[in-house]
Amino acid sequence: MNTETTTACIRTLNDALRWLSAGGELFVTRGIAGLPPAEQEAILDRVRTFDDFSEDNDPWGEHDFGSFEHNGRTIDWKIDYYDLALRFHSPDAADPAVTRRVLTVMLAEEY
Repeated sequence: MNTETTTACIRTLNDALRWLSAGGELFVTRGIAGLPPAEQEAILDRVRTFDDFSEDNDPWGEHDFGSFEHNGRTIDWKIDYYDLALRFHSPDAADPAVTRRVLTVMLAEEY
């Protein structure tokens, strides 16, 4: 695959994880888990619908990071690419057969 095709594939897989919870796992940090359930759901909905990507927060065009304000706090989310055993970095983030995606949602101060 060429670079443009690889990036498009990674972006599609990352969006599927955010939008549909497909192709990976979701983790929230203690800071998020400690919030009331309604706030947690609102935050996760913002992660699902996040579309404020720019050169500043998405320089590679992979839709693998986002940040937004919620009730006066900065919320960050990121997607990491691991091998199937979750031990090492994925050998090819564009190939779901060798990649497990992990979406982590956190308070910015936990990063």
